[in-house]
Amino acid sequence: MAPVPDPRPLAGRRVVLGVTGGIAAYKAVELCRRLVDAGAFVSPVMTDGALRFVGATTFSALASEPVRTSLFDDPDPIPHTRLGQGADLVVVAPATARLLADYVAGRSHDLLTATLLATRAPVVVAPAMHTEMWEHPAVQENVATLARRGVVIVPPEEGRLAGGDVGAGRLADPALIAQVVETLLSATAPPVSALVHDLAGLRVLVTAGGTRERIDAVRVISNRSSGKQGYAIAAEAAARGAHVTLVTTVDRPVPEGVAEVVPVESAADMEAAVVPRAPGQDVVVMAAAVADFRPVEPADRKLKKHEGPPVIELEPTHDFLVDLGRDKPAGQVLVGFAAETDDVLANARDKLARKGLDLIVANDVGAPGVGFEHDTNQVVVVSATGIDQDVPLSDKRAVARAVLDAVVAHRGLVAGSPAPPDLTPAEQAKETHP
Repeated sequence: MAPVPDPRPLAGRRVVLGVTGGIAAYKAVELCRRLVDAGAFVSPVMTDGALRFVGATTFSALASEPVRTSLFDDPDPIPHTRLGQGADLVVVAPATARLLADYVAGRSHDLLTATLLATRAPVVVAPAMHTEMWEHPAVQENVATLARRGVVIVPPEEGRLAGGDVGAGRLADPALIAQVVETLLSATAPPVSALVHDLAGLRVLVTAGGTRERIDAVRVISNRSSGKQGYAIAAEAAARGAHVTLVTTVDRPVPEGVAEVVPVESAADMEAAVVPRAPGQDVVVMAAAVADFRPVEPADRKLKKHEGPPVIELEPTHDFLVDLGRDKPAGQVLVGFAAETDDVLANARDKLARKGLDLIVANDVGAPGVGFEHDTNQVVVVSATGIDQDVPLSDKRAVARAVLDAVVAHRGLVAGSPAPPDLTPAEQAKETHP
């Protein structure tokens, strides 16, 4: 009789659970239990600092094998290599500021950091620290660097912390961290970004579709933009916890979670909708294809065919993206799009600089399956910091995910990013726990 397969989601999977020295180490006990209950073989690795908060016996009793704490107190002469090579995934919770800095710099001074450098498995990092440390530009830059390298960051939450303080830095719920692990190890699960609300509390404005400029009462000058990419970005931002405003020229089903939809038609309509709203946004993504020219004098009636071909004089539309770049408030991330057919990157970089953008999404709309009207796209996300990210041909939701990952990474590099606008003074209070 054939054995009955284990139905648990992590059955047969090997997970290294790293625990570092923060007060939130006690929550890693719950994470360990959840991973084991899901079927994972959990190998716990604790730092010396972690042992000051939680005893090794607790994890040894709950995990699949005894705790390891040292590179040298182990019968295996190279425990970090064995752990790294055998892991299907490594998760560090809590991750202190020191762990983040060591991981970025490639320092392997203990068993956990050595294991992180010795693995090619997916890595999940859940930071936890007091608010001043979490918001420090060096820590934010380290987080952004790890995210660019492919590490999945489960950001800390706002809430009550040690000592009665309230602020950012509280370890994410162990149930969420366990769900992220399950998602990464499942081929059929939803994207991790839908679980990790790294845009929670932020206001994001997205434009979508191609503008239409009137020739007469029935005819327009337009382009082939379907709005699919803009709608995918709006859907992804909402899934990641953002308050999303969608300014659109197309009539498509509104993505779940989008807070406000503003229908527009022309470039002037879009300008009137976007410019007054932009100062209150944390992120503005200009995915719409805005017309460069419009008829000077559109007819207020339908022009008749027997009257002969009309002579249409065109004038440039106002490039209000330049205004958005010039007047961009501190901390805001402004994203443009460059649909090109030649010299794609050169034109995109020129547009990025001229218009004061933080990021620009460049694509060759002449390539098969790319850009207008397609369900797929292939882009390069160009950053003002000089870091470019190639996104291969993918469905537009995957491209949206990459664009917003770049936004999150860029925000981490901006010193002094403001707190999300809807927090109360108590919620913005600084936290002081170890």
